[in-house]
Amino acid sequence: MRNFPLSRGTVAGILKGYGGLSAAVYTEVYSALLRNSSSKLLLFLALGVPALSLLMMYFIRPCTPSLGEDSSESYHFLFVQVASIVLGVYVLTTTILEDVFSLNVLVSYTLLIIMVVLLMAPLAIPVKMTFYPSNRGKLGVSNVSVQDDSSAENSEPLLTPLSSSANLGSFQEGDEISEVDMLLAEGEGAVKKKRRPRRGEDFKFTEAMVKADFWLLFLVYFFGVGSGVTVLNNLAQIGIAQGLHDTKILLSLFSFCNFVGRLGGGVISEYFVRLKAVPRTVWMTCTQVVMIITYLLFASALNGTLYAAIALLGVCYGVQFTTMVPTASELFGLKHFGIIFNFMSLGNPLGAYLFSGLLAGYLYDNEAAQQHSATCLGPDCFRVTFLILAGVCGLGTVLSIVLTMRIRPVYQMLYAGGSFRLPQSSSH
Repeated sequence: MRNFPLSRGTVAGILKGYGGLSAAVYTEVYSALLRNSSSKLLLFLALGVPALSLLMMYFIRPCTPSLGEDSSESYHFLFVQVASIVLGVYVLTTTILEDVFSLNVLVSYTLLIIMVVLLMAPLAIPVKMTFYPSNRGKLGVSNVSVQDDSSAENSEPLLTPLSSSANLGSFQEGDEISEVDMLLAEGEGAVKKKRRPRRGEDFKFTEAMVKADFWLLFLVYFFGVGSGVTVLNNLAQIGIAQGLHDTKILLSLFSFCNFVGRLGGGVISEYFVRLKAVPRTVWMTCTQVVMIITYLLFASALNGTLYAAIALLGVCYGVQFTTMVPTASELFGLKHFGIIFNFMSLGNPLGAYLFSGLLAGYLYDNEAAQQHSATCLGPDCFRVTFLILAGVCGLGTVLSIVLTMRIRPVYQMLYAGGSFRLPQSSSH
């Protein structure tokens, strides 16, 4: 976010999009490389994933952000988006092929290698920038520095400000000063009156927590992703309850549509926020309305609607992620964005615990006990859960509308000229 402050929705869409694809990628690794071995999968997750994370973290560093429109940057983002779409379609296709046909080891390994190549495709950008560097940025920086130097030499203050030291005395030493002297000092600029940040500026975490918008955004995100992760965590049981035996396709379908929602949510919200200064939370509202319909579709358990419901839910679930991330950065700034974002992210595990672990698990076990079986079958296994989740998203929709109305003036201020405008008090 700090490296690309003018393309926050696009950045969030790409990063969260690849995160959404990870479940389908792991499914492909589990099937092709690990040959459906649960113990090998656990070993890979326990050792392989942390090792890759530790290796890659050294390549992540802060860069000087570009504060103007850069066509090459736009093309680079477009390349990554296209590469991620190709990867998503490829993984979904190969998963279906492996489920329909019995592929030999050589074909499985070949498909896996192609997937890894597509996964590493964005590395082409730093390689290209290394061998074919652009000189426009350097020229722009040098021109700006020359102009700044010349202006600094030729500029002199028209008026010499009066010293306020006589009025303030030894202010730093804690001496008492009169209210009139303090007002005079503030008027002359010797002392800046400290004020609380406004929305759109940099907030400390404690300052953000006392804002109503902070908790509205948290609750909207909590209701959206908390209900969605409930379906994701119980995807296998939902499929078995409706008569499916192999639920890997359900996971890949949800993962792909989740990716589409994350990537598309970032692109669409970025387009409309630049075009009409439309608050990004509008898309949280729209998708939560669709989630209500989807949960009612799940509860009805109509024949042939399972795949459509999972696809719709995956898209809506993904949009919640890529909308919350840039919204939090735009409302509360980037200086303390890390802790604010991670607190917002607690909505996912908290929702999983409340809606999936307590609610769905309890109702599922009760229905299974009535059937005198360890595995629950039939639409009644999750019907009440889906109806409750529909009500939860209904509440989230109302709160999202309230939040959108409250923050609309902020977006009109930030995107008045068709692109993001950093507040004057912000240090970024």
